[in-house]
Amino acid sequence: MTSKKEFTQIDWSETLADDCRQIVRLAIREDLGRACDWTTVALAPAGVRGRAAVVAREGGTVAGLPAARLALDEMQVLVDWRPLAVDGQAVTAGERLAELCGPVREMLTAERLLLKLIGRLSGIATLTRQFVQAVQGTAAGIYDTRKTTPGWRRLEKYAVRCGGGRNHRTGLFDAVLIKDNHLALMQLRPGAAVRRVREFLHAALPESDLADALMVEVEVDTLEQLDDAMTARPDIILLDNMPTSQLREAVVRRDAVSPEIELEASGGVSLGSVRAVAETGVDRISVGALTHSAVSLDVALDWSA
Repeated sequence: MTSKKEFTQIDWSETLADDCRQIVRLAIREDLGRACDWTTVALAPAGVRGRAAVVAREGGTVAGLPAARLALDEMQVLVDWRPLAVDGQAVTAGERLAELCGPVREMLTAERLLLKLIGRLSGIATLTRQFVQAVQGTAAGIYDTRKTTPGWRRLEKYAVRCGGGRNHRTGLFDAVLIKDNHLALMQLRPGAAVRRVREFLHAALPESDLADALMVEVEVDTLEQLDDAMTARPDIILLDNMPTSQLREAVVRRDAVSPEIELEASGGVSLGSVRAVAETGVDRISVGALTHSAVSLDVALDWSA
């Protein structure tokens, strides 16, 4: 089933590049302050040039090579940078991802930041690819969440895309997601909350297409809440922490009443359980672990003789 609407999907763009520049500027301040890399300045003669390669110590999916190039530019590191892979590419242990040639002082100073960017983003892409492969052959898409590192959100969501996953809403500004706390605080049933939100959007944005363009999603915990939510025809209904038996029943009820509404399963989904969740017939599976629990891919800078 294809939704009439979709969240914004993040690819490499000038907006993403600007996010990366801000992260790099903070990283430079953390590493160098207002001084310099005293170890490198003391040991590496000025003007000496060298050659090195960024190497994957383990297999995985690459992400972050454009970010590494941007980091070198932001640090004003005058090196020749030659990528040997592309973001989204599967690589094996020992494979070279990029080559660098230039002043060894600058390369040594930039080493940790380069490896952090590539390693962190490649780790997210690698874990995402594992989830995507686990549900292959089903109709379910793997989506990320807002459980990202502050400041890194667009970069981490970009890495999810490199791994074959899909992006859920970028922030609070670009979609409506009515959570259980909204319902509890306002003492509203899901259907009433959806109707109230849509009425508000059309009143607040009378001259804009945004009122109809915004995705409206509502979270439910029970099948009874699902039935109520469907009366308001949201774009997506999030099925929170439901066992697979309930997910199957939710799909049956949705198909009988409002097949145009997409169902999203969420809550505690792991690599071990995601296949069973996908086989219930849900359209989307959101997995916070893609970004909050991914382990950085082991990458290193190897110097050439």
